[in-house]
Amino acid sequence: MAKIFENLYLTLATGLVLAVIIMLLPDSGWAPALGNVNGILQWLHVFFGITWIGLLYYFNFVQIPTMPSVPAELKPAVSKFIAPEALFWFRWAALFTWVMGVILAINRGYFLQAVTLGATEGFKVPQHSFIGVGMWLATVMFINVWAFIWPAQKIALGLGVEADADAKAAATRKAMLFSRTNTLLSIPMLATMTMNQTIFG
Repeated sequence: MAKIFENLYLTLATGLVLAVIIMLLPDSGWAPALGNVNGILQWLHVFFGITWIGLLYYFNFVQIPTMPSVPAELKPAVSKFIAPEALFWFRWAALFTWVMGVILAINRGYFLQAVTLGATEGFKVPQHSFIGVGMWLATVMFINVWAFIWPAQKIALGLGVEADADAKAAATRKAMLFSRTNTLLSIPMLATMTMNQTIFG
């Protein structure tokens, strides 16, 4: 058992197998959950979303505030090893969260209504306007990750990009400001995503 927990990928694979087993369990005469495409899309959307927002909060609640107090000789451990790895999971989780969300909205048949914030139906379905706000906030956050945060972090951390100290400092500040923007936007975004079904059923 310890071997499973010592290897991240083996842990994830085991968790996936358990999830599939649970989805296959018989239930009161209706099809197993594994046959529910929307359910699987929702599960993946939430899984990637937790990974994305969890890392966003790690950067903003832990790494950014702590870095000034980290001794100079220890900073490279963060900037050369921890931050690049965290940014890998962060940016790809953002992409997969957004993609799963779009596919889910299309599959459920409300993508156009949500994207137009309910305008295509005369604003008569508040649920579509509500979730649409969340979708737009998440889209801005997704764009911020790939168009601003990740390019700035590549400069700041010297990940394949040569830059002097001033350029790195400017890139660090830019990445921080867009990351803080995403932290701010995540609060109303999560409100719309988590409250939508509860409010509207």
